[in-house]
Amino acid sequence: MCKINGNGTTLENIHRAAKTEFLEKGYKDASLRNIVKSVGMTTGAFYGYYKSKEELFEAIVGEHYEYILNRFIKAQQEFTELPAAKQPEVMSDISGLCMDDILHYAYEHLEECKLLLCCSEGTKFAEFIDEMVELETDGTHAYQDVLRQLGRPSPQIDPTLEHILITGMFHAFFELIIHEMPIENAENYVKELHAFYTAGWMKIMGQ
Repeated sequence: MCKINGNGTTLENIHRAAKTEFLEKGYKDASLRNIVKSVGMTTGAFYGYYKSKEELFEAIVGEHYEYILNRFIKAQQEFTELPAAKQPEVMSDISGLCMDDILHYAYEHLEECKLLLCCSEGTKFAEFIDEMVELETDGTHAYQDVLRQLGRPSPQIDPTLEHILITGMFHAFFELIIHEMPIENAENYVKELHAFYTAGWMKIMGQ
């Protein structure tokens, strides 16, 4: 690996080199030796900044993982705190705004979010999408409870089908980011995906 010219602090140069290495090889196959060498420092000097490759990876993606997850949790909480009768009216608006916010955030931090989505196997971030799926599944069940309270009960959804649909929804959404589609296209695709999944869920829930 070629040596990186130092335009910035040593820490910025470490992060720049690490992102290049992680994006190219993924966390598991990335070489800390290559990262250190490309910055022109010794391994001992590197350990003055981070204790391990994993700690370095977390320093790069951790805040973005937290933002996306917390933005999604916030949307779920805002929705559940609404009066039951109001929830069916605004469900589409709240979820659509959340998806739009996450999309724009991801495009502002594209490399870091691609690391989170594509290159985190072997780290604690590898289950990121599964965590999102679990949150959405819990939210779906809570909304079904609300529909029952309103006298509009939803038919029982097969758990396997439910998991497939929710997982597919997130993978479809994150594909836009992974493939770095032009933001104008991505914005349109998100609107179409949102309309498609909203209509599908309403049909399955008998609404």
